[in-house]
Amino acid sequence: MEYIVAEFDISCPAHLMQVARDLVADASAEAGFESFEDTPRGLRGYVQKELLDLDKLNQSLEELLLEDTTVTYALSAAENKDWNEQWEQAGFAPININNRVVVLDARQGKQDVAPGMIPVYIYARQAFGTGNHQTTRMIISTLLNLPLQGKRVLDCGCGSGILGIVASKFGAKSVIGYDIDEWSVDNARHNAEQNRVSNLEVIHGDASVLDHVEGLFDVVLANINRNILLQDLPAFKAVMAPDATLVLSGFYEEDSPILLKAANNLMLRQVGQLSEDNWCCLQFKRDE
Repeated sequence: MEYIVAEFDISCPAHLMQVARDLVADASAEAGFESFEDTPRGLRGYVQKELLDLDKLNQSLEELLLEDTTVTYALSAAENKDWNEQWEQAGFAPININNRVVVLDARQGKQDVAPGMIPVYIYARQAFGTGNHQTTRMIISTLLNLPLQGKRVLDCGCGSGILGIVASKFGAKSVIGYDIDEWSVDNARHNAEQNRVSNLEVIHGDASVLDHVEGLFDVVLANINRNILLQDLPAFKAVMAPDATLVLSGFYEEDSPILLKAANNLMLRQVGQLSEDNWCCLQFKRDE
């Protein structure tokens, strides 16, 4: 497949560079970009040629809210290759979450785990959802404190399927996940098989797929960027059962007030919050 590489030139105070890189990656992901690497001047991003949405890229970059920061970019054709190939071949080390879940690289085969730990094997394609990222870990930490036994769970933007797999292993009756990326859908299905999880259904599409899903959910999970969360919150609320729980992450602490306001407008009550390295995770209940 053909790829486009974007060289993002970020001008900002030195102490804001990493935050700016993260925000640019978040914004460009909305336009189709799927992998990134830091550069001395900012960030380099890769996107499949047919998936690049320039209008969305420009709009998302214009919406960046970071003081004294400007971002410009240049596009060029990239060598035809898998930009995550080296990362995929290297794999990842076991990831311990709250001494209850250990995420393991499925390429390394079955591994011994400590007593009481639940193993989750992930075949990480395109670096999606291994648990390395703070937002994934925070949602899993939240899941571990929810009564999942017999519950129906929805995973919005499911990526590798890791959240749905954890929910299933901790007693969820059924899990539905969806993702706009076809590779993620295939990857999530494969990972479910790797973990012998048979009650996870994965659908290709965005939040509009929920119009065709029957029934309500007891737990709704969404690890997506801020703008998509704001856009899709009404759709999440529409499929939440009475007393259902909503867990959101994928955004920074400074973005939480706007999400809290949007949730409050939908009569969703905040019941929890986690933060790690300026990333945030919010938990809500539907009361009515």
